[in-house]
Amino acid sequence: MRPALVVGGGPAGLSAAHALAAMGRHVALVEKADTLGGAPILTGYAKLVPSGEWAKDAIGGMVRRVEGNPLIDIHRGTVVKSFSGEPGAFRARLSSGPELEVGAALLCTGFTHFDSVNKPEWGFGTYPDVVTTAQVEQMISSGRGVRCPSDGRAPDRVAILLCVGSRDRQIGREWCSKICCTVSANIAMEIREQLPGCNVYIYYMDIRTFGLYEDTYYWESQEKHKVKYIKARIAEVTSDGKRLIVKGEDTLVKRPITIPFDMVVHAIGMDPNVDNMTLSAVFDIKLEKHGHIAKASSYTSMCGTSRPGVFVAGAATGPETIDDSIAQGQAAAMAALAQLHGSVREAAE
Repeated sequence: MRPALVVGGGPAGLSAAHALAAMGRHVALVEKADTLGGAPILTGYAKLVPSGEWAKDAIGGMVRRVEGNPLIDIHRGTVVKSFSGEPGAFRARLSSGPELEVGAALLCTGFTHFDSVNKPEWGFGTYPDVVTTAQVEQMISSGRGVRCPSDGRAPDRVAILLCVGSRDRQIGREWCSKICCTVSANIAMEIREQLPGCNVYIYYMDIRTFGLYEDTYYWESQEKHKVKYIKARIAEVTSDGKRLIVKGEDTLVKRPITIPFDMVVHAIGMDPNVDNMTLSAVFDIKLEKHGHIAKASSYTSMCGTSRPGVFVAGAATGPETIDDSIAQGQAAAMAALAQLHGSVREAAE
């Protein structure tokens, strides 16, 4: 039987590849980077939500499991250049040279972090101590701890600004990125644990620590770790030459605020993968209006796309958590297996 093609080596792709191999199916796993693991490994995430495990251990374990499986052929530093055929009999040409005959394709191509230079009024790119949540994760996971990039000192006051690159029509980001509020609460608690004398403030429009995250992150960050939440509309981030200045309006008491900080953190959202237009053309699939890969109806085609035999999982379809991406990778594998077995039966008949 022909192998399945999995595109993307992040949590969803690793999960899909492992699930397929566990069912005895050969897999061709294609990853454009030279390292597997997706954003958690390539970006250097710290402790994951909600498990609290370090990304290098949790996702690293998934990588090692896939790398050690003889049924999975890994193509690093590679992209799919062309894809043709029909379910059960596709042909994929890879940038590294080989042409593969595969029975199905699973797109687990993830997302791109919002680039804060697209929100210049909030200081990123102008002031070195304005950083992103991804950069703070890197500081924590590296073991260096949270430090101001300008001079290496430990900050006394940190502001975390939510919804940077999310829920913002002015810059064309009309969606909630789903996990930023919870990740920001988690980062705030980690900063407080590392630097007990540091005051951490989270500025928000709304808090969306959805589901079971409300108690563990939103309330615990306030009640146990003394993180302060301010409902506000931020206008700009400037500097007085010594500290960063956050300016805006406290929307609860309806008064302007001008508050100094040592570090300002952008809670960046999840953009569609920058490669989605190319993926759409290569695999002949549709994108939804914001640029994420469009899903078929979940009621009739689990993890399907607009093209039969091509499946999708994880943040390729829009903002998603790591845990749900892993679950969707397994679901896409099962959907692909069902289709592959159906193709085999049709051929036999």
